[in-house]
Amino acid sequence: MGKTIIQKIFENHSKESAIVGDIININIDVRAARDFAGANVVKNLEENHLSIDDPSKTFFTFDCNPGGCDQKYAANQHICRLYARKHRIKIFDINSGIGTHLVVDEGIAKPGGTIISTDSHANILGALGAFGQGMGDKDITHAWAHGIIWFKVPPTIKIVLKGTPSSLATPKDIVLRILLEMGANGLLGYAAEIYGEYVDSLSLDGRITIASMATEMGGIIIFFPSESGVRADFDAVYEKTIEINIVGLKPMISRPGHPEDVTRVEELKDIRVDSGFIGSCTNGRMEDMRLVAEILKENLETMFKRRFNKYI
Repeated sequence: MGKTIIQKIFENHSKESAIVGDIININIDVRAARDFAGANVVKNLEENHLSIDDPSKTFFTFDCNPGGCDQKYAANQHICRLYARKHRIKIFDINSGIGTHLVVDEGIAKPGGTIISTDSHANILGALGAFGQGMGDKDITHAWAHGIIWFKVPPTIKIVLKGTPSSLATPKDIVLRILLEMGANGLLGYAAEIYGEYVDSLSLDGRITIASMATEMGGIIIFFPSESGVRADFDAVYEKTIEINIVGLKPMISRPGHPEDVTRVEELKDIRVDSGFIGSCTNGRMEDMRLVAEILKENLETMFKRRFNKYI
């Protein structure tokens, strides 16, 4: 019987078979804590007299409150810095970027690897074909001290995207279409693998955008097969296969408060937008900033021409 991607990664990092529903211990390649919860990890380690299993696999990332703009955050960051100096742990400090993206940018996370963090969106690493998971400070503490942590082997859903979208659609629109299909809890308790012609055409930043939204569907992780990583067997057993039509898909949007409350942008064209935020784990990369800059430039040029053409 064939294995899914998550079963293969688990078995590559364990002495046990990855049978769906079983709880097994997994070796963790990358163990990270943010400034949020990082101080609690330090507290747990020190109060229980625990040492660090492997400092070279252990990291702090300061990205929840880069400025340390209140006393509690500043104090937490200071606790982490002192501990890191003492134990020779690498810190990606406040000027470095978003933590889970850093392990990609710095080549720390690799296809087929295992990564845990206090970041609930650590599952974006499915974009690399790696297993990433956000965890609480006590679980992170255990991994820092022992190098392993337990996981229950989840069943996997296979998602197949059929067709290609319109030229205006971006990966964010695609994942909103998936959210519309799956709902807020459609992947609850599941890993997922995603396939299709459109998937094969995506660059890494587009894959990260889609993978980062697994959390909004309650999912454990969405895996993109990697040529340099782990691939599912041809006879892998899935809980179910879901086909989603994206032919000609146009830009989509979620109404406030509910990511799964999705509709086409053109249906809300009469709503005035007073302010917007460009950033986050899902769409905070340089590719996104360049696209925003291009749109703003075009709008400013159009506004300028309308205002001053009468004087030319």
